[in-house]
Amino acid sequence: MQADPALPSVEGALDLPSVQGAPAPAQPRRRFRLTQQKVAPYLFVLPNMLVFGLFTIYPALNMFNMALYDSRNGRTFRWVGAGNFTEIATDGEFARVLGQTIIFTTGFVGLTVVFSTLFAMLLNDNFPGRTFFRAVVFLPSLLSAVVIGLLWGWMFDRSNGLINTVFGAFGLPQPGWLVDGGLAMGVIIFVGLWMHTGFYTLIMLAGLQGIDPNVHEAAKVDGATSWQRFTKITWPLLAPTTLVVVILSTISGFQSFDFIWTLTGGGPVGSTTLIVQYIYEKGFSTPSRYGLAAAGGVVLFAMVFVLTTINFAYGRRKGAA
Repeated sequence: MQADPALPSVEGALDLPSVQGAPAPAQPRRRFRLTQQKVAPYLFVLPNMLVFGLFTIYPALNMFNMALYDSRNGRTFRWVGAGNFTEIATDGEFARVLGQTIIFTTGFVGLTVVFSTLFAMLLNDNFPGRTFFRAVVFLPSLLSAVVIGLLWGWMFDRSNGLINTVFGAFGLPQPGWLVDGGLAMGVIIFVGLWMHTGFYTLIMLAGLQGIDPNVHEAAKVDGATSWQRFTKITWPLLAPTTLVVVILSTISGFQSFDFIWTLTGGGPVGSTTLIVQYIYEKGFSTPSRYGLAAAGGVVLFAMVFVLTTINFAYGRRKGAA
């Protein structure tokens, strides 16, 4: 049956647009909402980033510029180029302080890895009061570093300290913990461990809880001993977490100052003076050598950056990162 040519076609009567040629409807409101969702998070962090940039990033960048000048009074500056770095390189005091910093950091990092791993494994077991002991281990990390230095300074006091009092009650020797250079270095390493190990223990504990317990159960069924399960399963799987602890504790070791200042003041005879205290004394003692202090800060930054890069590259090569 043929359609009557006099009648209009359905398409013509409805005046339907072509599907392929129809323009997409504009969605201005949705686009605005999407833009708002993308911008809002940055607006929330903007105040914090402004404060961080003003009081942290800008002074850090300005340190590189200040290291090229010298000042004896803190008001007038004289261009010396690399003179401050040359003075540091030939300064016997800086070499001594750098060596003491390396000794402290090496002992601090090594013992931190050992004790944080040990405590994490103990606190990972299911036993009554586990939550309480986790809080006890972490508690020193919440205390002020100045308070910690004063507290342990009293405890290690040679005459009236709690430790020597207990030793004397049992007829044991009462050493001068803070007046002997070797003992004082051991004391600040111990106090640094006491203050920071709880924080790193939580990191290692998180790494332990990320290991599938079925792996240990399978190894136990196969007859693996506890030591074999630790060396063949736990320790390799903890490698990424251990790398984080090594990097963070290395940075913390090189930056240690506050609790050491209140504990020993850098003594006796400068035997516990670390690089941050050297920078502080050069910048704020008389005369104020701001340029020399800034050069020391640049050297510290370079050392931490290089060591962190080496640790990260080694961990990545071993599959830990």
